[in-house]
Amino acid sequence: MGVNAVGKKRIESVWDYPRPPRVEFYEGLIEVHHGGYVLAKSSSTYRVLETSHPPVFYIPPRDIMMELLSMTGRTSICEFKGVAVYYDLVAPGLHVENAAWAYEEPRHGFEVIKDHLAFYPSKLEACYVDGEKVKPQEGDFYGGWITANIKGPFKGGPGTRGW
Repeated sequence: MGVNAVGKKRIESVWDYPRPPRVEFYEGLIEVHHGGYVLAKSSSTYRVLETSHPPVFYIPPRDIMMELLSMTGRTSICEFKGVAVYYDLVAPGLHVENAAWAYEEPRHGFEVIKDHLAFYPSKLEACYVDGEKVKPQEGDFYGGWITANIKGPFKGGPGTRGW
């Protein structure tokens, strides 16, 4: 993610992102908040960029309150990244089903996100990229993080499954 001469993030169109997706290191600050907890806070994440999708951030487990997450039996398959496993958020007075996912054995090209977790901003109170609260990607399948510099249209909303 580049920054222009006045310190603002460059505008990125999701239609310039590649397919198959690209994974890249992200040094900015990523935060996940819910129920009074800062579930994750990291400056060493990876983001996956794929045509028509806002970025998805993968956070290393060392920067996550893993004691509040419980692996479920749910799995799904990404044609590029492999088999995803899911985690519920479980804390006193809180239960958010399938709040996050990870790849235990990612496919070639995505090895760097092994065991890193991605969170659905649509299921949580707030997710932040460099202090900016993200807007969740529409739909119940994708977990993209939309910030002011990320431009669509985005896949995920009504009528976009066939794009």
